[in-house]
Amino acid sequence: MADLRECKMDFTLKELTLSCQTEDADIPGSSSSVELKDKKLVCVEYPALVTSVDKMLETLGGEKAVSKSFAHPNRRLELRFRPKDPFCHPLCGNRFPSSNLVLRVRRRVRKKDPKDAEIHMDILGVIGTTYKFQGMADFQCLAVHSEGGKDTSLYDKIILRKSENQEFFEKPVPLFLPPAIFSRLDCPVDYYYRPDVYQKSHQEFGNNRNFIGLNRARRPHNAIFVSFTEPTVPTECLEAAKDNWARISVKESDRQAEEQLRKMFESRPIWSRNAVKANINIHPDKLKLLLPVFAYYMVTGPWRSLWVKLGYDPRKRTDSKQYQLLDFRIRCSTKHGYSISDMPVKAKRSALNYSLPITFNKSGPQAASVMELPAQEGPSISRDPVPVSYQLKEASYIFREGMLPPHRQMFYQLCDLDVESIKKVIEQKGDEQVCDERDGWCRLGTTDHLRDMISAMIKKLIRAQKPALPALPKKRRRATQISKYPGKELDSDEEVQDDDKDDEEEEDEDEEFLPSEGSENEMETEILDYM
Repeated sequence: MADLRECKMDFTLKELTLSCQTEDADIPGSSSSVELKDKKLVCVEYPALVTSVDKMLETLGGEKAVSKSFAHPNRRLELRFRPKDPFCHPLCGNRFPSSNLVLRVRRRVRKKDPKDAEIHMDILGVIGTTYKFQGMADFQCLAVHSEGGKDTSLYDKIILRKSENQEFFEKPVPLFLPPAIFSRLDCPVDYYYRPDVYQKSHQEFGNNRNFIGLNRARRPHNAIFVSFTEPTVPTECLEAAKDNWARISVKESDRQAEEQLRKMFESRPIWSRNAVKANINIHPDKLKLLLPVFAYYMVTGPWRSLWVKLGYDPRKRTDSKQYQLLDFRIRCSTKHGYSISDMPVKAKRSALNYSLPITFNKSGPQAASVMELPAQEGPSISRDPVPVSYQLKEASYIFREGMLPPHRQMFYQLCDLDVESIKKVIEQKGDEQVCDERDGWCRLGTTDHLRDMISAMIKKLIRAQKPALPALPKKRRRATQISKYPGKELDSDEEVQDDDKDDEEEEDEDEEFLPSEGSENEMETEILDYM
């Protein structure tokens, strides 16, 4: 029981009457003081007439299911009018904060004198959370077979209630296919009709398969995209890109970032976006407008997803080999020392974050405008603000031996692989007459070899951190296999060789996760920022 709080609350009763010692028996509007109990309650506005509390609680899944839903603030309360039917689609109740009171009023009347009554009031607790079923009941699916105007229930034929023999599974059953998914929304929403953007964009841009982001308006970042097959590269940026940057570069820090990025492209003609973020402290939204002023974006080829200095064509210069991209992804299998559950690097996104019909999504804050970004310099009137840092760490684009990548998928440039053995592989000369679309100026198969080397380093690091696994006993041939050759005796050497062969076959069966061959839209997310 919750503790009682020592406080009094006054209530005015407008419709109830209290017994009094005075001559006036009925005094409407009299007040009374009651104790406020500090007991938290949860209210469920049940969308039906309740005649049995037990049956009502069963439709909510019982006290355990209600407690589980209450423990997760973003989870909705499920109600099933047919709780024993596994095909019953639930109604979902939204969770709302409240500050209501549960007041119990009891009225006692004397049998001899009905006008003489006593009223007792108690506050049972405070309702801090209320569940309201505001949505409509969704489609319901019944396991029924209709034939010849007669409906036959299929529950006893398709639901396994106890252990059955093989004869149960061989019985003929009518075809019953429940829907793969129900409605995702249970509340009506306004649908704002708009013209088909896809048809208009398809006619405007033709049959370009590499063009993405057709369903939304083009973003005014004015970046130039170049594919590997285009014959020339741009030498100057668009005038709109200069105008956009001049419009927002009103602070001293913006001009410093512009000069710093200019020097970076003079010293190194090709950069990845993470490398730029690790060397310049600038807001990401402003960086999107600054990069198109100095560089163009390579969409395909060995320099895909990289920013190349305007006028620099890496396809015509062999020294640009060191700036090529390596798409590396951590391989997941027990063969490499870890499985999906104990992956050393966690994923950026999780399937648990996707919105489900049983979860309640709150609207997020609106994105701020670039012009409204807080300043990082200048004195403040009341208190100097803490400087905000947008700069990434060095590990976001550089790989060294003995370190784990911060993400499962990394886009490294060959010059940022700071390992001596990897540098020797990169320095090996290949066919310097033709630039290959996959391996660039490197030897054919160099990218795959570099992925294997990095994977071996990560595997070695993980196994060094984890405790050694116990040695498994060697497998022996079964007696049934030996009995097939009664005239042949097996010595120990043959048994060991057979065991080793079995182990190799098991390792081959344990397929590993291999990175892709390098699709044309690997960095689709980054391209969408400029569409």
